[in-house]
Amino acid sequence: MSKIKKCLFPAAGYGTRFLPATKAIPKEMLPVLTKPLLQYGVEEAIEAGLNTMAIVTGRGKRAIEDHFDISYELEHQIKGTAKEEYLTQIRKVINACTFSYTRQIEMKGLGHAILTGETLIGHEPFAVILADDLCDNDDDSVLSQMVEVYEKYQCSIVAVEEIAPQDSKKYGVIAGEFLNDNEVRVNSMVEKPEPKDAPSNLAIIGRYILTPDIFDILRDTKPGKGGEIQITDALLEQAKQAKVIAYKFKGRRFDCGSVDGFVEATNYFYKKSES
Repeated sequence: MSKIKKCLFPAAGYGTRFLPATKAIPKEMLPVLTKPLLQYGVEEAIEAGLNTMAIVTGRGKRAIEDHFDISYELEHQIKGTAKEEYLTQIRKVINACTFSYTRQIEMKGLGHAILTGETLIGHEPFAVILADDLCDNDDDSVLSQMVEVYEKYQCSIVAVEEIAPQDSKKYGVIAGEFLNDNEVRVNSMVEKPEPKDAPSNLAIIGRYILTPDIFDILRDTKPGKGGEIQITDALLEQAKQAKVIAYKFKGRRFDCGSVDGFVEATNYFYKKSES
């Protein structure tokens, strides 16, 4: 059985919904409380047993590499003071895994970003986390749950949640055969359908486990809406061979790609930190 060791983070987008804040700061580095979104994702991957983080970046994203590196000047300045403890958490992350980076030269969609990460992943199954989707669960993290599902089925896994019909235009929406209360063998999916065209109310969120054949499929996938290569189209090719399972995860998910979701997440984690 192939074990999941690597997690890919597509992090090349511009974050236009957060301008002007994201003009010089990567959207993945926007903090919820004292921790950037991307660090939440990396910690989730570590909790799931993954130890290699592959990050697809773009121009103006150097802050990501700097964050997951040692700042000798900063550490020297606060060494031996009460402030030193503030670096404990990020030190643990840096020591727990390795980081590698590549650049997506052109913004051609999530599918293209994942294909760009092929050189970092190689020929093995891997996870994908979109840092915009901040997930929380007091027991097993969402990715930990998905790793268990992957070990059961040995095929691509997508995390899904129920959405309101009017929100279908924001997501890839799946349909298929329920294997149990939380697992669906996918036979159809549509990228951002109108509510009347949505095949169900189950939408894919930013958590995936993908088998390596996805790269060959992506290479042959033609651009869809907006001239972008959609991961949904590639997954549909796998679904035609009954090789995609949708998993209704346990936990909460916040859409931190929107201002409303970002504020909701901040309030939620603040209350949680105070309890």
